[in-house]
Amino acid sequence: MSYVVALDQGTTSSRAIVFDREGTVVSVAQKELRQIFPRPGWVEHDAEEIWSTQAAVAAEALAGAGVQAADIAAVGITNQRETTIVWDRATGRPVANAIVWQDRRTAPACDRLRERGLEEIIRAKTGLVVDAYFSGTKIAWILDHTGGARGRAERGELAFGTVDTWLAWKLTGGALHVTDPSNASRTMLFDIHAGDWDDELLAALDVPRAVLPEVRSSSRVYGEISGLSALEGVPLAGIVGDQQAATMGQVCVEPGQAKNTYGTGCFMLLNTGAEPKASKNNLLTTVAWRRDGRTDYALEGSVFIGGAIVQWLRDGLEVIDSAPAVNELAASVEDNGGVFFVPALTGLGAPHWDPHARGMIIGLTRGTTVAHIARAALEGIAYQVADLGDSMKADAGAPITELRVDGGAAASDLLMQFQADVLRSPVVRPTVLETTALGAAYMAGLAVGYWRSVDEIAENWRVDRRFEPRMPESETRALRSRWHEAVERAKGWERTDD
Repeated sequence: MSYVVALDQGTTSSRAIVFDREGTVVSVAQKELRQIFPRPGWVEHDAEEIWSTQAAVAAEALAGAGVQAADIAAVGITNQRETTIVWDRATGRPVANAIVWQDRRTAPACDRLRERGLEEIIRAKTGLVVDAYFSGTKIAWILDHTGGARGRAERGELAFGTVDTWLAWKLTGGALHVTDPSNASRTMLFDIHAGDWDDELLAALDVPRAVLPEVRSSSRVYGEISGLSALEGVPLAGIVGDQQAATMGQVCVEPGQAKNTYGTGCFMLLNTGAEPKASKNNLLTTVAWRRDGRTDYALEGSVFIGGAIVQWLRDGLEVIDSAPAVNELAASVEDNGGVFFVPALTGLGAPHWDPHARGMIIGLTRGTTVAHIARAALEGIAYQVADLGDSMKADAGAPITELRVDGGAAASDLLMQFQADVLRSPVVRPTVLETTALGAAYMAGLAVGYWRSVDEIAENWRVDRRFEPRMPESETRALRSRWHEAVERAKGWERTDD
């Protein structure tokens, strides 16, 4: 068996990638996923479409590689995390659309949790801030806004899962209702110290235990695939949330190693080893993964809108024809022309945690062109990541010696150089940018002995380019000062009592 397959179910697309033993991409298939916006601040997916697109690309990737199920050693799942699905255990049908991690409809419920004085206990047990980002309040919303759902959930007739759980259920014909600690730790319901669901948190968020999946190791054989003919009989052997998967794919396996993924959002993770480290600077403490009986932890900074701002320039403003075109447009001007773009289209994540912030473009003049706006949009991504870096340096008590980067927007030399400038740290881009899928492949391959050890997979990591800070530090300070002024003006814009 010569290959491992990663199923990479993301916010905007479903992908399947076939990897060989060197961690090289042999074949990739991808389908875009429809985004549903019922109201401002609401974001949904069709869970059946998540499955159908993922199943289709799995078959397509195998065909592209010219291989069959018998050639595949294992399958690993990586996924958009906090996105919430509830379905009927008997029929396997979702009771409502999936509520996507970006969705802000439960911000008022989070405000009420804070008013009840629950913020500290939630942070102490889960490592999370109270925010609509996470799954717990989304589960309760679905149960309370879908006819008869809460009663059915309490009787054990319904199942909850993040996307990994939904895919594992579908891949095994309903035989598996499982998740891993990296995904469970994103729900506000999971005690990361005890490594299990917490009854006090379940009561606080009004979520019945009967809907929850079993939490298993991130790297183990869960069962054989039976619900997808292209992968019939192949072991399902890895489950890990997308940002933790990228951390493994970047081989950030030692404490102090950091990576940032430029996907729909931006997510910086710093490996902290076997002990969870509480953040004093509004970062999250999260499970990185559990394997071989050991749980590793990370500090995480989460930006809600990263590369998605480029998608918005394409689909919303229609000023570019394709996402890569933003680089040429942004590079056509020497600087941002005094324009700053705060991409708070679904609120601000770390370190601000303001669900009521909204996007803002400020500094417009008669001389402003669409190229200045495009450049400001890219720079807005980098500024957000630099803010995460400041918090991470403060929590770690040490500088970031280098930041390993991945994700679609990491291909932009302009963005990566600006990132190094404003972060004041080297930015290192590997030859393989598909590190999220690669991390899932590693988890699955390690479980079945396809790779013998982490040391073996570390040999696969190769540098494509290293970006060193070159902008004068005084200029960096001035730009970031103006950026922080813009962020303050974007905060608290949207208020809702729904």
